[in-house]
Amino acid sequence: MAEPRTDWTREEIAELFDLPFTELLFRAAEVHRAHFAPDEVQLSTLLSIKTGGCAEDCGYCSQSVHADSGVKATKLLGVQEVLQRAAQAADQGSTRFCMGAAWRNPKDRDMPAIIEMVKGVREMGMETCMTLGMLTPKQADMLAEAGLDYYNHNIDTSPERYGEVITTRTMEDRLDTLGEVRRAGINVCSGGIVGMGETREDRVGFVHTLATLPDHPQSVPVNALVPVKGTVLGDMLADTPLAKIDEIEFVRTVAVARITMPHSMVRLSAGRESMSEMTQAMCFLAGANSIFTGDKLLTAPNAGDDVDSAMLARLGMRAMAVSETRADVEASRMPAGCAKLEAAE
Repeated sequence: MAEPRTDWTREEIAELFDLPFTELLFRAAEVHRAHFAPDEVQLSTLLSIKTGGCAEDCGYCSQSVHADSGVKATKLLGVQEVLQRAAQAADQGSTRFCMGAAWRNPKDRDMPAIIEMVKGVREMGMETCMTLGMLTPKQADMLAEAGLDYYNHNIDTSPERYGEVITTRTMEDRLDTLGEVRRAGINVCSGGIVGMGETREDRVGFVHTLATLPDHPQSVPVNALVPVKGTVLGDMLADTPLAKIDEIEFVRTVAVARITMPHSMVRLSAGRESMSEMTQAMCFLAGANSIFTGDKLLTAPNAGDDVDSAMLARLGMRAMAVSETRADVEASRMPAGCAKLEAAE
């Protein structure tokens, strides 16, 4: 299998975005079929294991202490409660269980419980993913030793727009953590949010940043902004035409991500509850092959298991089996210390 390109230029990516819509979807579908079964979708579940009280000021996030969203801070959930929720997710057909904590970075005192969660979910045969904020090298190594499959750390938007969305950390902070995750041998999950008032050029910069990393993220979530009252972006966009993302532009972003990162799982993530089935079907045609199921994503609403099952049945699509996803993640796992750490140009 040929190695995917990591030398994409912004001009090349902009040209992909500018293609006629049907031509772009055709090219993305060809790339997708070359690496994945076109009728398979991985079902994933996302659980907030520690909600609210985050010190970061992400303009889209209801869990920030800077937001007036009404989300109350909670303590870290107990290990057994998390494992019970994971078992329920597995019963509903999920093969990947993602656990998110509203932290700038985890404290060392929280790591033993986190490690037990990872081990417990892996014992169920599911893929494991954590999103805990920025990591120290020691914490990354602990997660790798526990067998964590993926670590999620989104870059959110383009480098040029990043400071307009978040001021409490930088894009380089994000990329440094991704470097530690790769170094430790954990698969990277990194994507962003479309519909935050950004321009086409920002979407080009967002994809370019991911597609020129030393190794492409093995998982690329593409979210549509869910405007939440009390957040900076929610209040700014709620009463404007920008509040609803242009669905054609969203599908274009999915398609360009698939073409530039052909081996990655492209995850159709937040915002699906407001998308039509036709838009989601076009995303699958454009190369998306994973969705989050359930009625909640951290604190945002989601479509729900029954709605998703009915949609997939109408589309003639099927859920990936646990054995398929486990084989893929083990094949993509890199030995610790073997990842390339040089910065992408």
